[in-house]
Amino acid sequence: MGKKEIALLTEMESLERLLYRLPDNHSRREFIQVEAFKAAAGKRGEKRLHRKLVEFEMEEQYRFLKNVCLSRGQWKVQMDGLLLTERGAIVIESKNISGQLYFDDKTGEFSRTNIEGVKTIMEDPTIQLNKHIRFLTLFFKQQKIDLPISGIVVFTSKHCEFLAKPVHHHICKTYQLVDYLFNILQEFPLKSNPHDLSEIQKLLERSQAPYERKPLCHLYSIAETELLTGILCKNCKNLNVMRKHKKGWVCADCQAVDPLAFQHAVQEYFSLVHTHLSNRQLRKFCKIESPYITSRLLAVYDLGTAGALRNRTYYLKKKD
Repeated sequence: MGKKEIALLTEMESLERLLYRLPDNHSRREFIQVEAFKAAAGKRGEKRLHRKLVEFEMEEQYRFLKNVCLSRGQWKVQMDGLLLTERGAIVIESKNISGQLYFDDKTGEFSRTNIEGVKTIMEDPTIQLNKHIRFLTLFFKQQKIDLPISGIVVFTSKHCEFLAKPVHHHICKTYQLVDYLFNILQEFPLKSNPHDLSEIQKLLERSQAPYERKPLCHLYSIAETELLTGILCKNCKNLNVMRKHKKGWVCADCQAVDPLAFQHAVQEYFSLVHTHLSNRQLRKFCKIESPYITSRLLAVYDLGTAGALRNRTYYLKKKD
């Protein structure tokens, strides 16, 4: 029987698991709660964006790609969406920002005023969009793809209001997206010999350079020793899951059974603490006493290894 594949938890899952492991009085707890709220809101915004794109159809061939990650040396980009058509390509940048939004063409600043009337100067999302367009222009030129490129920033929050929008950029709300895409496409000349979009799509998929996430403790400057230890019960959320024969992992508090509890704990370690783990570190993290049992449990998963015997460490294998 082959070994089980294992991967990082999603960003949302990682933030939730981090909150379960932070003591109630931890100095970073409130900040992490805000990050989890923003991640959840952003995910809802992405879903609204993708549901709206279902309404986009045209007679010419087209392709829509999600989460396009590319690199040129040290320069890496992550595009939320990319629409490929026979006329041209449109980079789609998604932002989940609520409140009154103001783009100042004179100063180049972007600000948000929330419902409490507090004004915050934020990074102008059109700057990031321009970077992605410049990157894709160079990428296409290198691959001898003659396809004009434009872009649009889509604000996915249901509670945003534009007070002023930039003159030279395409900015819209989710419900306006399809109309804006067709308007942008009208700016592109119709080619007599269009590119084969399936070939461009295959090229982009082959060139994908997945974004490498840092463990959250490293990202938020939280020491491993500050985390609560044990295996989390998905039912009662206590860190008191114990091994019990063939039934799998059983919570000592609520008696709920979860056959994947240990696997999720391993994923937590990679997602929260470090890119590598040792038998000793995992035993401490999960409150498991036996190094033999821990080695046997880890052997089930398709993990990379470095070192031997007592110095062995485990890491997630990169996907081809």
